[in-house]
Amino acid sequence: MLDLLPEICDQHAGSVKVLAPSLLNFGGRKTFYGKIVTLKAFEDNSKIREQVALDGRGKVLVVDGGGSMRHAMLGDMLAQKASDNGWSGLIIYGCVRDVNALANIDLGVQALGAHPLKTQKRGLGDLEVPVCFGGVSFHPGEYVYADNNGVLVSEKPLDLVALGWLESNTE
Repeated sequence: MLDLLPEICDQHAGSVKVLAPSLLNFGGRKTFYGKIVTLKAFEDNSKIREQVALDGRGKVLVVDGGGSMRHAMLGDMLAQKASDNGWSGLIIYGCVRDVNALANIDLGVQALGAHPLKTQKRGLGDLEVPVCFGGVSFHPGEYVYADNNGVLVSEKPLDLVALGWLESNTE
């Protein structure tokens, strides 16, 4: 089975929230999921840098960048650090850069688009606060699932083995 989100929607339509189509896949990992860590930061990726330096096993960093199309919140160096520290992925309501390099990093990355200009480093941002974009609220501790079909949120972790997804996609 190649498409996780349609399967989840078929089995759990009443218990998941689906993000309105708006994000594109940029990372080397096209399907990713995990426990949500949230960050709200506008045109400043200082807090992203702090978070990706931490152990991210089983987690996805969801960043509300205010939908800014003027600066990139993530580039190849921070993405590689996130991958090295076990993050499953990042979902960014904003832009990324270094898209050719991102495609080769074992990390899920979804964002609105690409922009070559990096952000200012002012140390601003709010961690672990509810964020909302694409018609969905993301709360710390909930679970997010993403693939080429989109993004969805569940209050509880979903049993991917019961969906038949993990079993057919693990070695």
